[in-house]
Amino acid sequence: MSDEFDTLRAAMKGATPPPDPARKEANLRLAEKNFDRLQGSRQAARPSQERPGWARLTEGVTNMFRVLTTKGGLAATTALVAVAAVLVVREGDLGTRKAEKPGLVSEVAEEARRERAAGPVVDDSVDAPLNEEVVAVEPAPIVAEPSAAPAPKPESAGRLADASSAEAEADSAIVGGQTGTLSVQNYSGIAPQRAPAAETRKMLAPPLPGDQIVLPEADTEAYANAKTNPLKVTASDPVSTFSIDVDTASWSVLRSSLMAGALPPKDAVRVEEMVNYFPYAYPAPDGPDPFRPTITVVETPWNPDTELVHIGIQGRLPALEDRPPLNLVFLIDTSGSMQDANKLPLLKQSFRLMLAELRPEDEVSIVTYAGSAGRVLDPTPAAERSTILAALDRLEAGGSTAGQAGLQQAYATAEGMAADGEVTRVILATDGDFNVGLSDPDALKEFIAEKRKSGTYLSVLGFGRGNLDDATMQALAQNGNGQAAYIDTLSEARKVLVDQLSGALFPIANDVKIQVEFNPAEVAEYRLIGYETRALAREDFNNDKVDAGDIGAGHSVTAIYEITPVGSPAVLNGPLRYAPAAEATATDGELGFLKLRYKRPGEDRSVLIETPILPGAVPASGDVAFSAAIAGFGQLLRGGDYLGAWGYDDAIALANGARGEDPFGYRTEAVTLMRLAESLAR
Repeated sequence: MSDEFDTLRAAMKGATPPPDPARKEANLRLAEKNFDRLQGSRQAARPSQERPGWARLTEGVTNMFRVLTTKGGLAATTALVAVAAVLVVREGDLGTRKAEKPGLVSEVAEEARRERAAGPVVDDSVDAPLNEEVVAVEPAPIVAEPSAAPAPKPESAGRLADASSAEAEADSAIVGGQTGTLSVQNYSGIAPQRAPAAETRKMLAPPLPGDQIVLPEADTEAYANAKTNPLKVTASDPVSTFSIDVDTASWSVLRSSLMAGALPPKDAVRVEEMVNYFPYAYPAPDGPDPFRPTITVVETPWNPDTELVHIGIQGRLPALEDRPPLNLVFLIDTSGSMQDANKLPLLKQSFRLMLAELRPEDEVSIVTYAGSAGRVLDPTPAAERSTILAALDRLEAGGSTAGQAGLQQAYATAEGMAADGEVTRVILATDGDFNVGLSDPDALKEFIAEKRKSGTYLSVLGFGRGNLDDATMQALAQNGNGQAAYIDTLSEARKVLVDQLSGALFPIANDVKIQVEFNPAEVAEYRLIGYETRALAREDFNNDKVDAGDIGAGHSVTAIYEITPVGSPAVLNGPLRYAPAAEATATDGELGFLKLRYKRPGEDRSVLIETPILPGAVPASGDVAFSAAIAGFGQLLRGGDYLGAWGYDDAIALANGARGEDPFGYRTEAVTLMRLAESLAR
């Protein structure tokens, strides 16, 4: 019996691998390679401190190995592994011996139990330094495995699997370079977790070179819209009041949907934003006011028995050398939802385009927000372009979305940059997915309304689809004296941040409101096309405390009413028995009366502009026809309640005939999108 154990002990000592510097170096290189690949800039979830439950199993294993750090302890545990390796390697030999001596295995187990009873094992084969404590380690019991079928090798929970041969070799080295079955009892008393299934391990595996991980994204998009404006009877409700809107986000969102092969959600279609996406050459102002209204009355394309009252407002474009210095705070969403290629990477490219348009005396600061907010670039002159670009390039996506903290930090930074005679603006770039702090649009509205008193403007740029929170973006832009745009391509970034930079950043009129009073003697019914989310109460028009939209330098704004003349067969509402008849007045011939109110930047009192609406006063232009085609297109996408038999082919024909010079190709693109929508709607 003693000979058997002597042989076994000798085998255990012989199986203990000597130190191998080459293998250690190879394993370190492999670990560094895997770390660099997992930490590199790519489209994948950013590692965070909050690890999934199965990954936390490795923390206990790590703590165990931290305890077993002395030479004696390591030698003892290596010997235990060698026991299992010897048992596996010599399985055939032991099988022969078991035939001769059936009690051998039980004797080995009995010997192990006797050694445990005698006390902990101390490895005396390694000389420890005098000042180093030798840790005694009790060996874990060996559990015999059935030899019928080898069990799969357990994988460490949380380790990313990789099929490369180098890593497979490293795995086999865990059991002293031998393959086989080894089962060790969990010393903590917690049942071992089952290794991830094959499909799970495949998902966890890092991508091969050139691959990209595309995480599924839940569709949580939310849009700010309302029911289509109803048809109103002039005799009972002659006054229409609303805030102007120069946002363009809706057009870019519907383009994104159509290019992806789907009709846009109806709530994503805001007709006024579609119409105002396009530049128009309305007559420029020639008086003291910063803009000029132009009113045109034309026959309605979809109903010859009604008319369109087309109101075009053109803002003045000051000379670029006369513009004031600009202070910009880029408030950038770097949360985990911004990791897709059409979000943070596109955002960086977009801001690169914009930086080239700034003047040396302009200043830029960058604030980011994810789990928390922070300033990553102090106010820096635009002339130091390389410094600004370096700060942009360092941004990575990961974490939750603490939008409130980001806004607070951005406004504090902007207030520190502001100076008399300068324009200060926060540009928020986000998918709108606020999930930490204030996230309700109404609460955000109150927060922004308070902050706009500082004189800092807020613009919102949306990026990405799937979780685009348009409702939050609209609440921020409409209450922050700014505008909202959606960036779906680099071409759109150039349009918003380069071609129309002055209009996007430099206001010429604040709180612009429109009020139209229709003449019941001439107009039986009317409806405002679009502006559902911009409606104001009649009394709000004269209240300078009520916020409204802003017009930037060179901006044009379009509003369209469809009116039904008195006596037209298109009248939809019958007469009331007790309603008084409309009386003719000295204003016969006037269809209505237009009023506009605005404030000059920095002032609290509004200025009033008034002008009558007369039929045939201004000849129709190509701009009027094209904007009518876009208005019809938008109504088709929303359901077309008032269009009758007029369809996409009619909108295409009208837009094609009014494209004009189209130097940027915007109108040509519109016709292409109309054709796509026509195909998808069939």
